[in-house]
Parts: sequence; C-alpha cells; structure tokens
Amino acid sequence: MNYGLGDFLTLIGSLGLFLYGMKLMSEALQKVAGEKMRSILSAMTSNRVKGVMTGVLITALIQSSSATTVMVVSFVNAGLLSLVESVGVIMGANIGTTVTAWLISLLGFKVSMSAISLPLIGLSLPLLFSSNRSRKNWGELVIGFALLFIGLQFLKESVPDIKNNPAILNFLTSYTDLGFVSYLLFAGIGTLLTILIQSSSATMALTLVMCNSGWISFDMAAAMVLGENIGTTITANLAAMVANTSARRAARAHLIFNAFGVLWMLMILPFFLKGIAELNMWLGGGNPLSTDPALAKETIAAVPISLSLFHTIFNILNVLILIWFAKFIVKVVTKLVPSKESEEEEFKLKHIKTGMLSTPEASLFQAKMEISLYAKHTKKMFSYVKEAFNETNDKNFTKLYEKIDKLEDENDDMEVQIADYLTKVSETKLSPVSSKRVRAFFKMVDDIESMGDSMLNIAKALHRKREQKAWFPQEVRDNLNKMFELVDDALLVMYNNTEMNFEEVMTKKAYEAEKEIDEFRTILKQQHLSDVKEKKYEYKAGIIYNDIFSECEKIGDYCINISQSISEIKE
Repeated sequence: MNYGLGDFLTLIGSLGLFLYGMKLMSEALQKVAGEKMRSILSAMTSNRVKGVMTGVLITALIQSSSATTVMVVSFVNAGLLSLVESVGVIMGANIGTTVTAWLISLLGFKVSMSAISLPLIGLSLPLLFSSNRSRKNWGELVIGFALLFIGLQFLKESVPDIKNNPAILNFLTSYTDLGFVSYLLFAGIGTLLTILIQSSSATMALTLVMCNSGWISFDMAAAMVLGENIGTTITANLAAMVANTSARRAARAHLIFNAFGVLWMLMILPFFLKGIAELNMWLGGGNPLSTDPALAKETIAAVPISLSLFHTIFNILNVLILIWFAKFIVKVVTKLVPSKESEEEEFKLKHIKTGMLSTPEASLFQAKMEISLYAKHTKKMFSYVKEAFNETNDKNFTKLYEKIDKLEDENDDMEVQIADYLTKVSETKLSPVSSKRVRAFFKMVDDIESMGDSMLNIAKALHRKREQKAWFPQEVRDNLNKMFELVDDALLVMYNNTEMNFEEVMTKKAYEAEKEIDEFRTILKQQHLSDVKEKKYEYKAGIIYNDIFSECEKIGDYCINISQSISEIKE
C-alpha cells in the first residue's frame, strides 16, 4: 500500500480540523473566562511564585502558552509588568500548556471521544444560535472541544499504518540508534514542527499519535517534546520584534529559560526516562521503554500517559530550578538586548503594536491599557507645559516648546493608530457590553487627543507672549500656577480612572476636580475684566492670559468627559 497525495492531504486536513477545534475552544474559553482572566492578570505582583501560578492558570484557561507569552510581552511592552515578574509568568505558562497533553492522552487514546463528539455538537447547536452571548460562548466551547477530538480521531486514522508501510519505520529507525545525536535530531524535528504549525499543543498531539501508531519510540518522542518547548518560544519572539526593549528582553528570557531546560534534560534524558517508566508502572500502566515484542501493544499503550508525565514533570522541575535564577536571567537578557538611548524619550504606542489577541474581549483589554498609557503620556506632556511657563531662559524655553510641539504630533498619530485598532475590533462579533466599551473607548481617545491640542495651544500662547514681550505681573503668574496645579490634579484623577478596573472607578473625585477648575476659571475671568479696566497689565498680555486659563478649563472638561465615558461602561 503506497502513501499517496490524497492520504497526505487527509493527514494535513485532520491536523487542520484539530487546530481549528483547539482555536475555537481557546477563543471560547477566553470569552467565558474574560473577566476572570482580567482579574488574574491584575493580581500579578513581584512575588515570583504568584507570577508562576498566574502563568499556569491563564495558560490552562486559554489553552495556549503562545497566547500567554504574547500577552506577557504586550504587558511588559506597556510597562504593566516588570521584566522579573514576566519571567515568572512565562515559567508558569510552560506548566499550564501540559494540560492539553493530559486531555489528549487521558481522553483521546483511553476513551473514544469521537463517538460522543457528534452528540456533543448536536447538544450545543441550539446554544450556538442563542441570542444570549454567554450561552453562545459555552456552545462554541463545547463544539471546539468536540472538533478537537474529531480531528484527533481523523489524525490517528490518517497516520499510515506501520504494518502496511514498513518503509516509514525503517527510515525512522535508522536515526534512532545514534545516541545523543538522535536526541538532538528529534529535538530539532519537534522545534521545526512547532515553528511550522505555530502550536506546541498541536505538535504534542502529533507526537502522541506517532507514538500511538508505533512510528517512534518513547525516548525519541520525549526528545521531540523537548524540541517543542523551544519551538513555542518563536511566537513570542516574533511578537516582540515590533515592541520595545523590555518586551524583547521578556521574549528572549522565554527562549533562554526553555533552551536551558532542554539542555540539562538532554544530558540526563536516558536516566530520567527510566524514572518516568518506573513511575508509570507504579501507577498501574505499562513500561513505555519495554523492547519485548510480546508486550508491544502494552508498550505502545503506555506511551501517551508516560509522555504526558514526562512533559509535566520536566516543566515543573525546570521552573523549580530556574525560578531562583529569575534575576540572573534578567541580567543576561539585559546584556543580550541593550536599550536604545533614544527609546526612553519615544512617545508612541507601546502595547497594541503586538497585534490583536484572538478574541475581541482580550483585544479590548489591550486597548484599555493602551488608552491608559495614552492618558499617562498626555499628562506628562502637561508637565512640560508647566515647565515652559516658569522657564526664564529663552534657549531652554525653545527646547521645551519644540518638545511639546513634537509630542502633540505624536499624540495625533497615537489617536489614529488606537482608533484604527478599535475599528478592527468593532468589525468582529461583539457582545452588547463589548460594543458599549468600544464606543466609550472611541470617545475617550478623542478627548485625550483634544487635551493634547489644548496643551499645545497653551504652549503657543506662551510662545506668543515671549515674541510680543508681553509682561505678566506676579499675581497673574501665581494665578496661572495655581490653575496648572488644579489641572494637574484633574489629569491625575483621570489617569487613575483609566488605569483601574472600570467597575471600581468612582467619578466623585473627577467631578470635584472639574468643579474646582470651573470655579477658579470664573474667578479669574471676573478678576481679569476688572484688571484690564484698571490697566494692571497690557491688553495683549490680557488676551494671552485669558487664552491660557480658558484652555486649562477645556482640559478640565476633557478630563471629566473621560471619567463619564468610564461610568457609562459600568452601567
């Protein structure tokens, strides 16, 4: 029996169905666990053990270590996670990814899941057409789960039978008795397959099927699993290519952590596998390393569970060893990825450049954090305005003015990029709550950009004051400094509100800050009219003074608009 093109395409199609099932299940899990995932992420602290547990939980929830590491790279990029914290989460992601292997080995080979997969799809179909978003998500989750096992069944059936295709076995066995070179070769195959398929879970499933069909022995399969651990780091490194230095370091730390783990395990692999075989037999399974022809069936049956045991114990051991070297890993990647001198002054998107996540909910979480950073940078821009107002040296003032002008241009670019991102998200299937959130985000981005315009207008007024040699008496200077402090307070409240979980935001402080600005603006306006009549300062100075405190009042309005948009999301 020859293995033709049709059979090969069937194999690829089976893998495609498995991957689609996994993608559907992963996306549905993210939707179902969206809020939980957000609360887990917000609980990340400098405690490395908590970081590891966070990585395990998130990866177990969304069934993708690649998605977790890309997310972690995004958070480091956004400044929400330190490099040391991210290393712990990445370590945990490696343990979390072993859940898929257990699902496949316990259910895919022990139980005929494909027999109940179609009834499961039948039961879930009404949920899929439900108008209730939560029920629909659960329907997608169950259907994804069923498709995953249908794909696995097809995969098992489409892998050529060794008895009918002995040439395959001959080809593979010629590379299995080269000692350490064999381990390196099969680790390389595992790495390459994971890079090509872009899913270590799918490669793991393929490895399990190959073992189950008798293609490869347990030790070679273990070497492939080690290779898959390196292959899975490629996704995060690709995501980090467009990110900042810290994010590139986080991705590199993932590669170093996995590569080091693979190296020490390859050194002791034969002894370690004997231990796994003993453990499996103690648990009541067969010996995956047995060479007795009479026990061939029992040996093959023992491989999936033994491989899952190997995968899990290796990742747990690797974390237990390397968690104590997190700071050392950070030092290594800091040397490997040096920072650019100009990067600290860059004022640009730091988060959503890593791309959309697999669900609108997760993408909106990214957008929320990007908007918070946008607000933080605009708040920083106002600090330069305050500095420019009190600057007496013309050369220093010119530098500050040029900086504010440059930042405002970048502010405009950021608005366009975030709005484009939100437009892409809005084109996907959104729940009513997510639709509301997108509309509020558009409004918030628009108000933050308008703040930048007002700040530039104040800087232009100050520039005009210098050109016209307009003079402000000390009372006017004190009034404006007081107004700037009030605006600063309002900006801080606004920024804190964008950073918090929206459900926890209280708008009382925001209204109080805006009220203080409005009341002080009214006092200044009345006093200004009286001072102009009494000729306390020139008319041209009065116009500039009026322009500055009026723009400050506008900034206060934009601040309260943002807090109001957040309160609308909560309703």
